[in-house]
Amino acid sequence: MRRVPQLGRRGGGWVVIQFALIPAIVLAGLAGPDWPDSAATVLLVVGWALALCGVVVAVLSARALGRSLTPFPHPTGEETFVAHGPYRLVRHPIYFGGLLFVGGLSLVLSPWALAGTVVLGAVWAMKASVEERFLREHYEAYAGYCERTRFRLVPFVY
Repeated sequence: MRRVPQLGRRGGGWVVIQFALIPAIVLAGLAGPDWPDSAATVLLVVGWALALCGVVVAVLSARALGRSLTPFPHPTGEETFVAHGPYRLVRHPIYFGGLLFVGGLSLVLSPWALAGTVVLGAVWAMKASVEERFLREHYEAYAGYCERTRFRLVPFVY
């Protein structure tokens, strides 16, 4: 299997890609076609509920990280290893919260936005792979954490 490139010394290219994709998804959702009328109301309710859940998951995950929170895959060296809170269920819960939020917003907006959300999910899966490489090098306990916390992005799925 090919190794995912780190895109810069600290993985900054991944940060640029993700922060470029998010507004692109919103713009695609605003410009794209509406959902069929028969599904629009259900998708609106489900979409906002998912988006709200995503915000909650991301905020709780960011709070659990505290000062260790960084958008870059490579740790600065001043972080502490976090394996509590949402990190007990999934190794990258902020990405999961982000996917819930953007996916929910996509259900509110347009099928075009949902297509972009799939791309963002793939980007975050690759970024997580790079991040885990760095974390294994930086924290001796990370390999054991990965064995205990099987799911990378989506609890009970992936």
